[in-house]
Amino acid sequence: MALFFSLLFLSLPALHFLGPATVNITLFGDARLRNDSVSLTKERNCSIPQSSSFSVGRALYSAPVRFLDLNSNAVASFSSSFSFTLTPSSPSCGFGDGLAFLITSNADSFIHFDGYLGLPYNAQDAYFAVEFDTNFDAALGDINGNHVGIDVNNVISFASVDGTASGADLKGMKELTAWIEYSHPMRTVQVWVGASFTKPSIPLLVAHIDLSKQFKEFMRVGFSASNGRGSAAHVVRRWRFKTTLSSSITKDTFSLDSADCFLCSPDDSGTKTAAGIFQDLHYWFHSGLKTLGFKGLIALTVSAFSVMAISCYFLFKSKLRSRVGLQDCAFRADNVPERLTLSEIKSATMSFCRKRVIGQGASATVYKGLLPSGELVAVKRFNHINCFDSFNNSFSHEFATMAEFLKHKNLVQLLGWCCEGGELVLVYEYMPSGSLDKLLHNNVGAVSVLSWEKRLRIILGVASALTYLHEECERQIIHRDVKACNIMLDADFNAKLGDFGLAEVYEHSTVNRQATLPAGTMGYLAPEYVYSGVPTEKTDVYSFGVVILEVATGRRPVDDDGTVVVDTVWEKWEKGKLMEAADVKLRGRFKTSEMERILIVGLLCVHPNFQSRPTIKDAAKIIKGEAAVPFLPKKKPTLRMGTSLLDDPADISSLDGGSSQGLDEGYMTPETHLS
Repeated sequence: MALFFSLLFLSLPALHFLGPATVNITLFGDARLRNDSVSLTKERNCSIPQSSSFSVGRALYSAPVRFLDLNSNAVASFSSSFSFTLTPSSPSCGFGDGLAFLITSNADSFIHFDGYLGLPYNAQDAYFAVEFDTNFDAALGDINGNHVGIDVNNVISFASVDGTASGADLKGMKELTAWIEYSHPMRTVQVWVGASFTKPSIPLLVAHIDLSKQFKEFMRVGFSASNGRGSAAHVVRRWRFKTTLSSSITKDTFSLDSADCFLCSPDDSGTKTAAGIFQDLHYWFHSGLKTLGFKGLIALTVSAFSVMAISCYFLFKSKLRSRVGLQDCAFRADNVPERLTLSEIKSATMSFCRKRVIGQGASATVYKGLLPSGELVAVKRFNHINCFDSFNNSFSHEFATMAEFLKHKNLVQLLGWCCEGGELVLVYEYMPSGSLDKLLHNNVGAVSVLSWEKRLRIILGVASALTYLHEECERQIIHRDVKACNIMLDADFNAKLGDFGLAEVYEHSTVNRQATLPAGTMGYLAPEYVYSGVPTEKTDVYSFGVVILEVATGRRPVDDDGTVVVDTVWEKWEKGKLMEAADVKLRGRFKTSEMERILIVGLLCVHPNFQSRPTIKDAAKIIKGEAAVPFLPKKKPTLRMGTSLLDDPADISSLDGGSSQGLDEGYMTPETHLS
């Protein structure tokens, strides 16, 4: 049975969850309610002697939260997000100690006097805290006076990181948002901090710890802060918290955030992007599911996604003006994805019949469907474990990403969606010729069904899609998973790129991009991305290059015997026998000049030095003969990974035609090294 602890009042047309925090929060010490937030400390007058003016405060959710199920031995994972500001009373006073997100077994076990963020110095009662510390105390092992740390039963941090160096300046006097997640199956705590409401792609702090040893059956959750010898306002707003018992369907959840909730500021009603709308709706769906059950959620879903569709319509329409000159892009009102009922989805797929399955992935199964209109579609049904797990929201991410796209002839189009009866489904246009990898690696017969002309058209179609994503969208989109099985073919064998579940979206002006956990498929991943975790358009270029070589040679990126197609084609090039790499199933039915150009472009795209790779647009021009073929070294350049990746291109690759003297031989071929 799901529990929703805050008092909720549902207004379908406005999509509001109202939670009166005055009922649900217990205040200790100097903590007090202030407008749309909770202020944890009392600012002092610096002229008053410090010994009489220390300030400590704590605000906890009033009801205990279950973290252990003693009957099933289930241990809770949890996630929380909140915004906060740390503002000194005056320059002469300086900052206080900071604040901490706290999970404790004893609400009263906190310091009532100087320092320690109100946390016990060495607790007899179990607690877990993430501290946002603005005071340097060498006796506590602090790394500086501006850091984020994880505390377990002790104010001496288990792990900490410099906030300033990591882009999370706690003393910047700006509102920051923090996301804290603990995955018990992974025994991992992750902390993100950012200056916007969008969670950064990489955690600020990651620590591996088993919190089951600290959790009691019931714990209290909230915040603690102290001013110590300084004086600052420690203010928290927009707080959400959720627990999920990992080996039980029971989920205890409460939220103190909504469109009109107590901990929201008035300016939260401003215009949101399409991605933000989808993210909010995903959260509302998740919360409403627990509160209302599936029957009650149907009404919410209809209203919520109706508002979403209307919002997206006007959002896309307003953005159209900036895209008038793009040949392959178009917008029509009827391009807004249609909401389909679960009954329609089941009818289209014969109740998700296994015989209708045309694709299977880690997070979803794809079925061939027939709508009442007679239109064939591909129905992507997301696995329940991925839909409702707070640590994996494949559905909402893909939905939100697709909402950013205008229509392009070489992108698989999203036609509809369904969110009903516990099912999350995306409906795409059906590609009758299937995926590129299935046709390319079909071992039936000695002659390929893909002629050379079709292969050229496929390569140029993918290039057109990627050029659009990289250069022509209002925001740059890095696909991160360009591979043959994500390239779909229509009845005329025109290519359409799909599966944007791993895509990253950036402003074109973004220069310093944060690293991510490398995602994708081995054999398609650029070496610098594997080592640095920073996705760029050049990492997509590398994957595109692997696809080119795969199409030209008929070989898989990595064969069953471990042979890497990139290494194989480089070897042919070095021996002056490049044409031997051509797919034997083509039986020589191609123009030698075109095949040679394609293979060289493929090698240029998989160049070990990312700076030597062409853009997708330039690669397409070379393939079409509209630009000269650039110089390609006679031997594969040697890759060298230093301690500071990408600091100096000379440290990464040798471009002297193969001379590798003085280079680290351990990383000669990273594809082979990593496979």
